[in-house]
This record gives sequence, C-alpha cells and structure tokens, in this order.
Amino acid sequence: MSKKKAQGINGTSAADMAFMLLLFFLMTSSMDTDKGLSRRLPPPIDKNQKQDQDVNKRNVLQIRISSTNEIMCGGDVVNLVQLKAKAKEFIENPNNSEHLPVKKEVDVPFLGLQMITSEHLISLQCDRGTEYQAYIDVQNELAAAYNELRDEAAMRFFNGTRFKNLDEDRQKAISDVYYKQKISEAEPKSYGDIKKKK
Repeated sequence: MSKKKAQGINGTSAADMAFMLLLFFLMTSSMDTDKGLSRRLPPPIDKNQKQDQDVNKRNVLQIRISSTNEIMCGGDVVNLVQLKAKAKEFIENPNNSEHLPVKKEVDVPFLGLQMITSEHLISLQCDRGTEYQAYIDVQNELAAAYNELRDEAAMRFFNGTRFKNLDEDRQKAISDVYYKQKISEAEPKSYGDIKKKK
C-alpha cells in the first residue's frame, strides 16, 4: 500500500497578508513626536542701528534655571506656578509699580491709546546641566502667562469674547502690540546651584 503525500499549504497570499497587516499597524498607531517650541526669530539688525543700547533694569525680568533644575525669577527661588504669576505681574505691571517695567502710552489698533509695558523683556538663562524637561516646563509657563493675559484682554475689550475667537486683526492687535511676547535666551553657563537670597 502506498501512502499519499499530504499537500502543503498554499503560502502565496501569506506575504500579501503580512504586508497588509504591516500597513494597517503603521497607519493606525501613533508615533512619538519630537518636542519643540515655536519661536519667531527676531528680524535682522539694521546696520545703522546702535547695537549697544542701554536697557532699563526695571524692564528686564531675569530667570535662571540651575543645574539642579531650580528656578530663580527676579532674585527669588520659585516653582512653576509662582513663575507664571510673577511673569504675568511683570508683563502687565497692573499697579504701575516703579520696580516693574515702564508703562508708555501706545496707540493700539481697535483699542485706542493704552498704557502698556512695550519695552519689557524676559531674559532666560539655563545652566549647562539643566534638564531639557525643566527648560520646556519654564518655557511653557512663560507662554501660558502671555496667553492668559491676552485672553483676559480680549474678554475685557471685546465684550467677553475669548482671544481664540477673535478675528485675525484683533488677535494681532493684542498679541503683536498690547501683549507682545518678548523672551530673550542667553547662552547657557555653568553656575551650579541657585542660592536663596537672604
């Protein structure tokens, strides 16, 4: 008696199925995206412009991040919540304090003449040992300070309308003139731990 040889499984479509499954998982799975910050670079310096301009110290808020990720803002060690509050107070100078940025009268489109801190500057500097996440967290809080102030201004001036719901021209009036974002980043240095002011 002769034994019949069992027929093998037809594998011609197995490669097609594997390829389809691979495509399915590639298209439906989420990929980790790189973290980054959207920053608009300053315009090129005019050749005729004087480069060594004196900056009024009260117009500059110094923020430092140490190698141990401690944050010093204007001479005080702060956490992220305190940082945002201090940044908002600095940017707005609500009580026209002589220790905060100088307020000047500026003609803001749609808003008319307004007293604003048009020359304020936030100076951020990290230690070379600062963790990237700490740097991102500080940048996020500074951006949040500007965003909250813009939203509050939009609701105050435009009958309770949120900033994101304004038309482009009104958004520009608030973000490019009234609360223009001014963050300067200095080159990282090695200055170690931050010591609290006594």
